[in-house]
Amino acid sequence: MDTESTYSGYSYYSSHSKKSHRQGERTRERHKSPRSKDGRGSEKSVTIQAPTGEPLLANDSAPTGAEEVQDDNWGETTTAITGTSEHSISQEDIARISKDMEDSVGLDCKRYLGLTVAAFLGLLVFLTPIAFILLPPILWREELKPCGAICEGLLISVSFKLLILLIGTWALFFRKQRADVPRVFVFRALLLVLIFLFVVSYWLFYGVRILDSRDQNYKDIVQYAVSLVDALLFIHYLAIVLLELRQLQPMFTLQVVRSTDGESRFYSLGHLSIQRAALVVLENYYKDFTIYNPNLLTASKFRAAKHMAGLKVYNVDGPSNNATGQSRAMIAAAARRRDSSHNELYYEEAEHERRVKKRRARLVVAVEEAFIHIQRLQAEEQQKSPGEVMDPREAAQAIFPSMARALQKYLRTTRQQHYHSMESILQHLAFCITNSMTPKAFLERYLSAGPTLQYDKDRWLSTQWRLISDEAVTNGLRDGIVFVLKCLDFSLVVNVKKIPFIVLSEEFIDPKSHKFVLRLQSETSV
Repeated sequence: MDTESTYSGYSYYSSHSKKSHRQGERTRERHKSPRSKDGRGSEKSVTIQAPTGEPLLANDSAPTGAEEVQDDNWGETTTAITGTSEHSISQEDIARISKDMEDSVGLDCKRYLGLTVAAFLGLLVFLTPIAFILLPPILWREELKPCGAICEGLLISVSFKLLILLIGTWALFFRKQRADVPRVFVFRALLLVLIFLFVVSYWLFYGVRILDSRDQNYKDIVQYAVSLVDALLFIHYLAIVLLELRQLQPMFTLQVVRSTDGESRFYSLGHLSIQRAALVVLENYYKDFTIYNPNLLTASKFRAAKHMAGLKVYNVDGPSNNATGQSRAMIAAAARRRDSSHNELYYEEAEHERRVKKRRARLVVAVEEAFIHIQRLQAEEQQKSPGEVMDPREAAQAIFPSMARALQKYLRTTRQQHYHSMESILQHLAFCITNSMTPKAFLERYLSAGPTLQYDKDRWLSTQWRLISDEAVTNGLRDGIVFVLKCLDFSLVVNVKKIPFIVLSEEFIDPKSHKFVLRLQSETSV
């Protein structure tokens, strides 16, 4: 029995050594040739990213001779300490990003095509009245009747009306585009078509009745140009009503819910299309919603994984037993453990709150002491030479080390460290020192999560959005419509409700009826 045990143990050790040797050989082969035979790299990769503003190694000029004397079995005996990157990306995300880039190229072409068409039509509109007035004197000057005082007054009127139309068109249409929408704006397209048909009809009438017949009455020609400018002014007024005034009166209430954490906001809008309502929602999202922090959602997932990992099922009857018994046993064990999981959640949250409050108190004290120190320096600097005076940036760098450790621990505890780099903290500190802000004003950005616009653009996780709707995005809003705005990490679910019709009645109360009587009883204290 002892011999057999020894032999079996030796066989297991030999097989394990061979297996480790084969793994070491494969590891060395991967180390020597990072690419496979077909020229493609591995689909999975690990990226080691150094913290922003801090060197990865303490000494960049350290000798690299350690690489030459590495052990052959470094893959089995070496422990690599890596940091978790801020964002993870998969092959599907890369394909989606490339698709979004292709779509953005198409959107740019469509946007520039629309701008070109609008610019050409606007140039045609403004040059048409001028051409109506200048063509007859150029083509048949000798046959025209002289222009009297009324005709000259009409010319002055046309000039000022064209100037007013130019300013109004610039104020209404020539604005910086805020976003790329998937479909055209229906009212804007209808106005462009209406203006084009209107100008073409005027040109046809002008060619048949004035150019072919060579009309000699120049006053009538100028009056014809004045009527065109008047009509264009009325079309501009129609554009103001359709594009600006129609949407001012609130008609619908939009409930916007973020899918990851359930944070919601309510907005009131007027008569808008679905895509324009989505644009308004996104503009308000960046200033009203707190920034999305995916690290806050990992706690619940880790807790659930830890809960399921703690369950083990042992088969004491041998492999002949079916899997149904194992699944039932696991379900029963999970049910028994679920009864006590709320206690674990309660104590975990209580411990986390205690740590947050403790580190917050340390941070507040450290920042207040640092600000008191810089204020004392400012009082002493008046007696120093000009060469020793510090600017706000230097003052921020001088007091930052005293609060850096407390701030770092607090940001890590609240899982906000990836939103605040060292450079951004120094800039904010210098800004607060320049404007004589209090320590509470400096800490407000870090003690509570702010809106997305408060942070740098490279920290935003949502820049490209997709609009998902069961109806055409050019349709107007109505009661019960639900559409989704989706980005890479989360989505915004928008539910449209119509504002109810309110019946308000009046009730008159005579001021003389406000009279009262004081009733005294023997048991009262009055």
